[in-house]
Formats: sequence, C-alpha cells, structure tokens
Amino acid sequence: MKILLIGSGGRESAFAWKLSQSPQCEELFIAPGNAGTGQYGTNVDLKVTDFAGIKDLVLAKGIGMVLVGPEEPLVKGIHDFFLNDEQLKSVPVIGPQQEGAQLEGSKDFSKQFMQRNNVPTAASRTFTADTLQDGLDYLATQGLPIVLKADGLAAGKGVLICLSLQEAQQELTEMLTQAKFGEASSKVVVEQFLQGIELSVFVLTDGNSYKILPEAKDYKRIGEGDTGLNTGGMGSVSPVPFADADFMQKVEQRIVIPTVEGLKKEGIPYKGFIFVGLMNCDGEPYTIEYNCRMGDPETESVMPRIESDLVDLLQGVAEGNLHERELRISNKVAATVMCVAGGYPGEYLKNKVMSGLENVRGSIAFHAGTAKQGDEVITTGGRVIAVTSLQDDMFTALQQATLDASRIYYDGKYFRKDIGFDLI
Repeated sequence: MKILLIGSGGRESAFAWKLSQSPQCEELFIAPGNAGTGQYGTNVDLKVTDFAGIKDLVLAKGIGMVLVGPEEPLVKGIHDFFLNDEQLKSVPVIGPQQEGAQLEGSKDFSKQFMQRNNVPTAASRTFTADTLQDGLDYLATQGLPIVLKADGLAAGKGVLICLSLQEAQQELTEMLTQAKFGEASSKVVVEQFLQGIELSVFVLTDGNSYKILPEAKDYKRIGEGDTGLNTGGMGSVSPVPFADADFMQKVEQRIVIPTVEGLKKEGIPYKGFIFVGLMNCDGEPYTIEYNCRMGDPETESVMPRIESDLVDLLQGVAEGNLHERELRISNKVAATVMCVAGGYPGEYLKNKVMSGLENVRGSIAFHAGTAKQGDEVITTGGRVIAVTSLQDDMFTALQQATLDASRIYYDGKYFRKDIGFDLI
C-alpha cells in the first residue's frame, strides 16, 4: 500500500521512520516533510492545508491511506474534504473529521464535552468580549494561580498561568478586546489551576474500540530545572514511572472509556489519535486538555517503544476492526532530547548548516525544523532535531540521548541536559 503522511516536524519524522519499517508500506510520501524524512520516503512540496494539491497527489500516485500529523488540517476539515469527494471518499484518512477535531480546535467545546461525559477536569467558565465584565467579576471570586486559555488554536502559546488577580484581569481584557492571540482568543476559558505532575496519554481509536499507546512526559520550559519560557517541548521520556498500573487503570476507566463512549453517544465519528493531557494530582488523574493528534516531542519517545506494525494498527482504524489488531509495547525506556535554534522560543537563528549527524551512534535523530540545501542540511525551525535513545533503563537512555545530541553541530545549538532527571 502507498501511504501519504502529512506534516513536517519531529512527530512526522518518527511516524515516517516507523511506517517505513512495515512490510505493508509499499511506498511512503511525506508532504512537505523535512531533511530527515527523505530517508524514509519521498518528500512532496505541499502545504498541509493545500487540500486540492493533496487530492492531485493521492490520485496521481494511487495512495491508499493518509495519515495526518498536525492539528491544523484536521481542524480545517481535511477528513471531511476526502469524504465529500467522489474520487477520494474510499481513501481512508487517519485523523478525526472536523467535528471531532474540535476536541482540540475549541477549548470551550472540549471542556463542555468533558463535563457532559463526567470526565474529571478542572472547574472552568468561558467568556467572550460581550461578557468581559462577568469574567472580571468571576476572576475576583477565584483562588490563585488561575489559568486563562484561548479557545482556538494558538500554536501552543494560548495558555497563561496568572499569579495575581491584577495580572489575570489585565490578560483576560487583552485576550478578549485586543485579540492578544488573534481569532483564537475571541473566547477565553478561565480554569482552576491544578497542582500536580503532567503526563500525556495517547489513544488510537476506530470510533468503537481503542488501544492505549505508551504514555510519555514532556518538558516544556526552555531552561534546565524547568525554568524560563514555555516552548513547544524540549524533550520527553516514555514510560513515566509514576504512571503505574493502578494509575493507568484510573485513566482508562475515568477518562479514556468515557471519552470514546462520549464521542459515540454524541454521534461524533472519530478515527485517529486522541492525545489526553493529564495532571496527576496525588494519584488522581484530571484532564487538562485533548488534542486530536499525537504530541510532539512525545511521538519521538512513543514510536520507538511500539513493537507492532504501525500500518497494521492504522488499517484496523480504517476498517473499524482495531480490537482485532495486536499492540506490543517494549519494556525499554525511550528518552528524547530536543536540540533547538539559538534564541528559541523567541526570534531564533535560521539557515545554519548542520554537521555531525553521522556521529550519532546509540540514538535515532528525528529531524524537525530542517531542510536540504544542495548536499547540506540547514536549520529552518525553532525546534531543529530530536535525538531519541531506546535503552534498558532511564538513566542509560537519558545519558545516551544527551551524548548523541552533543555530537550534532550547528551555530547557536542549545539543548537541555536535565530531561527526565526529575523522574530518576
């Protein structure tokens, strides 16, 4: 079968690496891909939201399955585009239709969905510019810190944790009246702050049955010791030691099953990944958010631990018989260290030549923000390359990934050397 993978980041590099190992994958196309994905398939220069161009490619190449990596094309309805086109409707798309993608596309939609389906989550209320005064009054009655979330997609930047009432009221005003996060903050969810340890749980579902994939923990702050600005993720580890069998049973019973059953009950078709962002509060799981796709950089730690054929699992999603497919997970530990560009997450250096990739020995280098320029690899993004090592224990995995990250060179390179140390 010929497969099209949509996206260009580290997540898509990990997907491409895993898909290309399947005997069922006859040919892999990645749109647009990056400098690393080309070793697993054929990069095609198409934007992830160029649905017409994607259609032409699928028909020209006889593609039999489409896996959507990032959230934007899903929220914009790529799955619906396929279903509504006579020539494309028989080609399975892995990723929810537009209504299901609202689990990520609208924080307000997802919070209301959680409340309707008794999924444990923080108390919240949603406000618009018309109800700004109600929002300011509500903030005055809440404990601190308090969380403000832009309703729509804001490239991972639409969440603020406010430590004082004055800060919260000022930020809410700016979000609603000055479009601080553009259209994404035309609605704002004001949410109780949960104290605990975060982790990510990944579910693959065909809309009826589901498989829980390896969980992971990511590290969002730029600085060591979890300090400094939030980023898209500086690294990740899988498995997560505190997510033991008892905790994961609570997650499945209280969150995963009510979520999958809730989608069915509400008539929302869903074929793809559900990312559940969780907080472990003294051993009790609470849902912070849903995403309608796999996480990044968590995918780079999750994929190496999946021993089954990924294409076989995805075909189970497409055919609605996922429950018949086998999911085998390695007992080994995967650690991912993200190398970023100088200046990230602010204005960062670009177009720097990369060297030393051939020196990576005990890890896999998943490209993220890279491109080919002639024979050279250059940096194009803030998060440049994810270095993942799969080893028998966490210390060895972290040590190896950190060592291999230091073997790659480009001007301005930075990475955290303490990923996962809080768990050892």
